[in-house]
Amino acid sequence: MLLARKGTFTFARPPEEMVLDSGARLGPVTLAYETLGELDCRRSNAVLILHACSGDAHVAGRYGPEDDTPGWWETMVGPGKPVDTNRFYVICSNILGSCRGSTGPSSINPATGRPYGSDFPMVTIRDMVRAQKRLIDHLGIDRLMAVIGGSVGGMQVLRWCVEYPERVAAAIPLATTTRHSAQAIAFNEIARQAIMADPEWKNGDYYDGPGPKLGLAIARMIGHVTYLSDESMREKFGRRLQNRKRLSYDFACDFQVESYLRHQGTKFVRRFDANSLLYITKAADYFDLEAGDGSSLVQERLRDIRFLVISFTSDWLYPTYQSRAIVSMLKKNGCDVSFCEIDAQWGHDAFLMPNDRLNRLVGGFLDRIAHEV
Repeated sequence: MLLARKGTFTFARPPEEMVLDSGARLGPVTLAYETLGELDCRRSNAVLILHACSGDAHVAGRYGPEDDTPGWWETMVGPGKPVDTNRFYVICSNILGSCRGSTGPSSINPATGRPYGSDFPMVTIRDMVRAQKRLIDHLGIDRLMAVIGGSVGGMQVLRWCVEYPERVAAAIPLATTTRHSAQAIAFNEIARQAIMADPEWKNGDYYDGPGPKLGLAIARMIGHVTYLSDESMREKFGRRLQNRKRLSYDFACDFQVESYLRHQGTKFVRRFDANSLLYITKAADYFDLEAGDGSSLVQERLRDIRFLVISFTSDWLYPTYQSRAIVSMLKKNGCDVSFCEIDAQWGHDAFLMPNDRLNRLVGGFLDRIAHEV
């Protein structure tokens, strides 16, 4: 059994708070993280995995013999798997602004003794990566063998490369982009408005009450549609009815896809904080490596990093043309970059699904990097 080890790291205690991109100061800051495998004697085999929007630090493994809770990337991480924990020391931390153990809007504000709520400062992808860098420093790791992540995790991978290229040997951004399209921002805004329109949101200060459960469920339903594809929804649901033989001719749950989305929304409410979803989606919208702030993918310092960029044919949230733009910038910069578009029907979520080709690409790339490093 692969054991996952939990940890927390707290830094930026007052008066040395973390200065955020917004100019606000935040402290203390706690990051929840998990590790798998063993760090070698040279501390050179560390792989940092970065989760997507509503993910957490539990990437793979179990906490003990009685635990049956799988990680979110069990197909990729473990003994003999592409990210082989017999060879690599795997780290996954919960991002700043989340509600899965790291400091976020639901955390206690030391100034008031109550949850931050809407007093929590806006954070960016760069702020998240700066916090992760503090964790890596704390773990005594000078250089990461690889940073890997999909979706919002892929944004963090790219930000790691432009902020700390000397700390990264290789990078695997999957199903991601250098900046959100207008369409991606639009879907995030609809989700945020669903939360904020719920009377129980109370301007973000709802922790003494039930909270915006309905708004959060609808926001998740909206997001979930963007993670799938027309083909996957057609194959999985079609127009099949849910537990009935004929239409109800009212607003009951007639179709299987309706039932599925309602279930996903209800399940999400039980594990995630509405404010965290607001903050994280806004951070994703703000992310822009083409904004001319001196941190783009075209800079000489990136030339020592090996890149593997992967997209998926049915991903319409971050289509392949956006991954090709990443590759183009890296090649223009003279970087060592490989690219593959994988034929997959599952939409944006394809990077989380079992896929032999994805496994071979990631496993082969990491094997090459391990030999070179």
